[in-house]
Amino acid sequence: MKAMIEQEQLRMAQANKQSDNVKAWPDVDMVNSPPHYNQHGVECIDAIQAATDDGFQHYLQGNIIKYIWRYRYKNGKQDLEKAAWYLEKLIETYDES
Repeated sequence: MKAMIEQEQLRMAQANKQSDNVKAWPDVDMVNSPPHYNQHGVECIDAIQAATDDGFQHYLQGNIIKYIWRYRYKNGKQDLEKAAWYLEKLIETYDES
């Protein structure tokens, strides 16, 4: 039980840190180009696509499900926008295959 409480406290601390980051970057588009997903000119999504090859569409599908699943409990509209972003990326990769 103590471990479960500690895990929940850690999750809440991480959620608070994320919301603090959004406040620190008020003019940043946290859906389409969050700065924490671009390091040294490499977009994280591009690295994931290169690493997963044929599994990339499954990765996108999983993220769509995740953001739709949690939108009512975590980030609301922003999570729906992220789900839409991943859906657009999935459609793009589907059209390319």
